[in-house]
Amino acid sequence: MGRQRLKLIVSYDGAHFAGWQSQKHGNTVQDHLERAFRKIAAESVRVHGAGRTDAGVHALAQCAHVDVDTDRLSPARWRNALNASLPPQLRVLRCQLVNTDFHARFSAIGKVYRYRIWSGLIAPPLEFGRLWHLPRELDLPTMKTAAARLVGQHDFAAFAANRGKPERDTMRTIHNVSVHQRGFLWTLEFDGDGFLYKMVRLMVGALTECALGRLTVNEFVSRLETGERKGTRLSAPAQGLYLVRVRY
Repeated sequence: MGRQRLKLIVSYDGAHFAGWQSQKHGNTVQDHLERAFRKIAAESVRVHGAGRTDAGVHALAQCAHVDVDTDRLSPARWRNALNASLPPQLRVLRCQLVNTDFHARFSAIGKVYRYRIWSGLIAPPLEFGRLWHLPRELDLPTMKTAAARLVGQHDFAAFAANRGKPERDTMRTIHNVSVHQRGFLWTLEFDGDGFLYKMVRLMVGALTECALGRLTVNEFVSRLETGERKGTRLSAPAQGLYLVRVRY
């Protein structure tokens, strides 16, 4: 019985899970997917994700792969069987067979993240857990000016947090940053070749400080250029962050 690699595109409401990566308590996206595969295939498999989203972070199109028996199910039947075994806050959108040299993490060439802020006094209750409620007046031109300085290749050490040990390489390339305001809803989108631990949330936090007048654009740029981590850094809450897609 041969093995083939199955590529999955999954979406989830991060409020219901303790992030992507498997943990002892078992309530992570990876844990739920691996249990579903074990239930269907009667064997343990490892599901490899494109990245490790934190607790509370959502995904519109996270990518993962897993090796399965070639003659067990078609990709469409895998999708249907998995969704029948997963909690409703986690869905497999698409499945397809790929070459075994494909790797959800190491084959990726970029990612797109989106962050949502509500600046009005009262946040819509149906948006609870899906955006950052920041009832303050924000300055759009200032935020856009600062955001534009993130584009290009930089050492993003100032916008990275340690996940147990320091990052060996903090150089990343941001291809585009967009900032849009529609009423009280602010949407920031980041397109880059890769992102460090909490990098997007720390960038959003600093951009918000600029828009509130707490940090000048020059200070923001200095932080980027020097990698300075001293003092308090504002990390935007996880619930406003979405992994939009992974580029291959």
